[in-house]
Amino acid sequence: MYLGLDLGTSGLKGIVIDDAQRMVAEASAPLAVARPRSGWSEQTPADWIAAAEAVLDRLAATAGLGAVRGIGLSGQMHGATLLDATDEVLRPCILWNDTRAAEEAAELDGDPIFRRVTGNIVFPGFTAPKLVWVARHEPETFARVARVLLPKDYLRLWLTGEHAAEMSDAAGTAWFDTGARDWSEALLAASGMGRSQMPRLVEGSEVSGHLRPELARRWGFAPGTVVAGGGGDNAASGIGVGVVRAGQAFVSLGTSGVLFAATDGFAPAPETAIHAFCHALPGRWHQMGVILAATDALNWFARLAGEGPAALTGALGPLAAPGETLFLPYLGGERTPLNDAAIRGAFVGLGHATDRAAATRAVLEGVAFALRDCRDALAATGTRPERLIAVGGGARSAYWCALIASTLGLPVALPEEGDFGAAFGAARLGMMAATGAGAEIATPPAIARAFEPDPVLAPAFDAAHARWRAARDAIRGLPR
Repeated sequence: MYLGLDLGTSGLKGIVIDDAQRMVAEASAPLAVARPRSGWSEQTPADWIAAAEAVLDRLAATAGLGAVRGIGLSGQMHGATLLDATDEVLRPCILWNDTRAAEEAAELDGDPIFRRVTGNIVFPGFTAPKLVWVARHEPETFARVARVLLPKDYLRLWLTGEHAAEMSDAAGTAWFDTGARDWSEALLAASGMGRSQMPRLVEGSEVSGHLRPELARRWGFAPGTVVAGGGGDNAASGIGVGVVRAGQAFVSLGTSGVLFAATDGFAPAPETAIHAFCHALPGRWHQMGVILAATDALNWFARLAGEGPAALTGALGPLAAPGETLFLPYLGGERTPLNDAAIRGAFVGLGHATDRAAATRAVLEGVAFALRDCRDALAATGTRPERLIAVGGGARSAYWCALIASTLGLPVALPEEGDFGAAFGAARLGMMAATGAGAEIATPPAIARAFEPDPVLAPAFDAAHARWRAARDAIRGLPR
């Protein structure tokens, strides 16, 4: 068997698959995000370990873990986990959706070497500007930083005792030479860091270490169980849904929203705000457009409405043309295509006829329109997928899948019942590390349902998207 652990923003999920890649068991544990100030987003790494312990307890009880031969890791990207020389955590981890380092990010991005080497804009959520922020605002903490780990790599340290990272996650730090698949000494120096503070690098399908004996004994693993490099959450999802070759793509409706396309080579286009990162397999890369709030926006509205997200979306009936009410999903800034940490969300066009259903549709449409902007940014680089596989919690909404198909003008395929996201991809990477297998085992899932663009509604969605973009441009720069 093979175990995948996915350290998400809202929870940690573990799944066990057998050697035929069939699901054997799954478990999850929730995580909370602290927001001590506007634009800040933090988690305590000890909570990740506690969540992993809870998940392993449940998996050991339900499936037994003695037959596990490989463990793969995936997780939220960009987080700055700061350790001292004894591997003690120095402060809460600054997460991917934290925008406090917007000024520092703009300064680094103003140095042409960053885009030239990384192939990406230096976004506020990336790791490098956070360390510049810490140096300025928490200099005593910065002086003690001996190592910086990404969230899933802190989990790896606990599992194996190894300081290691892999290419897909490292590509989101702004310290990485994405084409060469290595740390950049020049970029590290430009942000006051050094290579000695970085973990060693492995490919996602390679062995990064072995499970510590005391953990193996605690949960009944075989001695020497290997731990794969793994992948950042989106790259791992790509492995999970078989998006590993040029022309393949998926849309993820998780806390954030992602339009992800595999590429056979490094294809940077920072002027579009598209991310160009390494994939979790050797010699492969990917592009993606990222919006910061997808189910995060729906969950926010659900709390406001006092109703669960599934109940809100389940009550909508068949896909309908957009109404007058628009929603801009910028609850904490935006990445693709805006690169704007200051923009905030809004309802526009509220009227007496805006009831709960109309507002729910507007929220779903706002996220879909933001993903359409990502589609257009990808198209500007020459990347035009022919269909999308839908993953993430939001993909459980048939209305949302149908809406995205008609808004983006692309068929959306929904996999059969089962988890084909990041945890499944991590388990596949664990299988590769343990057996020597490669991309050939990352096959697409069986499809339960396909959503085709509705040609009758397409003109209405085109017109609504144009109004939505006008509203977006009108609120940019408003004082907060």
